Order: sequence, then structure tokens, then C-alpha cells
Amino acid sequence: MGMNLIHIVGRKNNGKTRLIVELIQEMRRRGFRVGSIKHSGHTHELDKPGKDSYYHREAGGEPAAVITADQLAVYLPLRKGDEPIKVLAPLFAGTDLVLVEGYIHGPGKKVEVWRKEIGSRPICHESNDIIAVVTDDAIDTTLPAWPRKDMNIVADGICRLAGLDWPPTKSRL
Repeated sequence: MGMNLIHIVGRKNNGKTRLIVELIQEMRRRGFRVGSIKHSGHTHELDKPGKDSYYHREAGGEPAAVITADQLAVYLPLRKGDEPIKVLAPLFAGTDLVLVEGYIHGPGKKVEVWRKEIGSRPICHESNDIIAVVTDDAIDTTLPAWPRKDMNIVADGICRLAGLDWPPTKSRL
């Protein structure tokens, strides 16, 4: 597969998206090339019906792409049995790290973000796939727990999990 994946998982409203945004910014500040994937377990239309790109895809374009002055989107169909991460892997070939929001059953290491105030049970109490927790709350776990309020500690932990050299060696300077 070749992608260095770290999944940021957690129940609804625990702060997955905000954490990923801050992690991308911090990891880029550290000089890493970071890709991201947002996973949704629901089936829904990504394109807008009635748009030309939608018609191209509906007509059978595989892949179907949209190009604007500053962005590019490619729609790739998934067939039964396809592993989405493997389908995407060539697009992430030059990255040091790929942060995945959600996709708790996907391949890769999983870090849970948890906030007590939301009132939901931590996933790490139900799943052996979680290898660290990001929280500012007391949590009953033997897993590493990184303080959400300290992005340096969280990013250092992600670097360790991903096998990224931080601080950089002289060869990266």
C-alpha cells in the first residue's frame, strides 16, 4: 500500500476534524508533507446532480475529473470488494503521512480523540485497535493519553507512531 496512515477516530462531536486540521498545520510547520482523507460510513452523493461533472460520471466516465483554475477533483468508482485506501494510494505516494478522519475499520494505526463533556463512552474501552487517546479529561486506560491542549505533545506522539524523524536529523535540515 505504501501510505503512512494514522486514523483519527472518535464518536460524533469529539473534535476529530479540528484535531486533524491542527495536526496538518503543525506537521507542515515541521516540514512534513501531509495528506488527508475524510471517511464517511454513509452512502451519499459527492457531486451535485445537474452539474456537468455529475453527467460525465453518470455517463460512465471512469475516472471522471473536474478541473478549475485552482483545484482538481477526481471521482473514482468503488466496486464491491475494493479497498478504498488501496485505490487512493497512488495519489498519496509523495506524502510523509496521511491523516484519516474516521474509517475505524480501515488499515492503519488509530488514535482516538475523546471529550468527557460529550457524554459518550470512549471507543478504546470497546476496541483493541486504538493505540493512543487525545484528551484533556481523565480517562481510565493504559494507553498513552496525550493532552489535547498541547499540540506539540500530540504531534510528537503522531511522529513516533508514524516513524517520522522529529526533530529532524541533519539530513533533513
